[in-house]
Amino acid sequence: MNVTRLQVRDYRNAAARDIELVAGRNAFVGANARGKTNLLEAVYIAGVGKSFRTPRDREMIKSDCARAYVCVIAQKDGATETVKIVIDRITNKRVAINDVPISRMSELMGVCPVVLFCPDGLKIVKDAPADRRRFMDIALCQVSRAYFSALSQYDKILQNRNRLLKSGGANDNTLAPWDELLADMGAKIVKSRRGYVKRLETLAADKHAFLTGGKERLGLEYEGADGEGVDDIKRALLGKLAADRESDLRLKYTHSGPHKDDIKIAVDGVDVRAYGSQGQQRTVALAMKLAETALLTDALGTSPVLLLDDVFSELDGSRRERLLAALDGFQSIVTATDRDSFDGFDVNIIDI
Repeated sequence: MNVTRLQVRDYRNAAARDIELVAGRNAFVGANARGKTNLLEAVYIAGVGKSFRTPRDREMIKSDCARAYVCVIAQKDGATETVKIVIDRITNKRVAINDVPISRMSELMGVCPVVLFCPDGLKIVKDAPADRRRFMDIALCQVSRAYFSALSQYDKILQNRNRLLKSGGANDNTLAPWDELLADMGAKIVKSRRGYVKRLETLAADKHAFLTGGKERLGLEYEGADGEGVDDIKRALLGKLAADRESDLRLKYTHSGPHKDDIKIAVDGVDVRAYGSQGQQRTVALAMKLAETALLTDALGTSPVLLLDDVFSELDGSRRERLLAALDGFQSIVTATDRDSFDGFDVNIIDI
């Protein structure tokens, strides 16, 4: 899939922009605070339905304007896909695919798939497990509406169980049906995530070896309930819920389940989540994002758009060149402050 056109109106600091993109490397180039990241964000919203910078949609509307408009036009399998989004100060956000309004955000998943790496992208390596869970969930939701549904249902069941714990009316009998539902839905999530991380590890290790010139070895492992099949995982989850029952009742929240899981990330056997240098963490995060791009391509039968925001500022010349070379075969949109970063590469540069 390739985005051929991006149109925005009254979006962030842009009154109106109409940008044509090519199938290979694209770059938004300009000084800081010119709106490069804003335009990258607009493409991301068309892919996943929400911003990577704020949970409040109204922040994306230009000051003194009533609403913002985003339109992304893409070529996919010989057909044209158009995603239009209207963000209003009064009503809820409205999304239409090929001019047909959608009622559920799950309908947007996979229409215009994207993979993002931004300065906050280091969070998937160095910050809390929640950031690594979000990394898995965004990718899996774009390839599987069933996963999107399971995750949504799990969140609702978890909220209900926690509400019961906080109410003071929780006991073995009242918690039992919620435990069953939580383990049932949680097992589907864990199975999908574990399979995803196994596939991701193979590709990410190759990408990481390329970016480091073969000097380091990357390993990934999903940390969650034991088991490969759904039934085995469900039994393990139920056992952990039973073991945590006393703690859950005392502290009034659910201590175990896929909402607490993580990805172990090691370079040459050392846990880089805690002990990696900033350079190592950045390279690992890039390798994981490049691997995610390849996995989405395989799962969807079409390649996602790779969005890279302010990546080059923290990379040395060698790793910058290796990263640009690794973008071959995908459509990419990169933000940068100068053109020199792209010397020697075929890049469609758009001045912002």
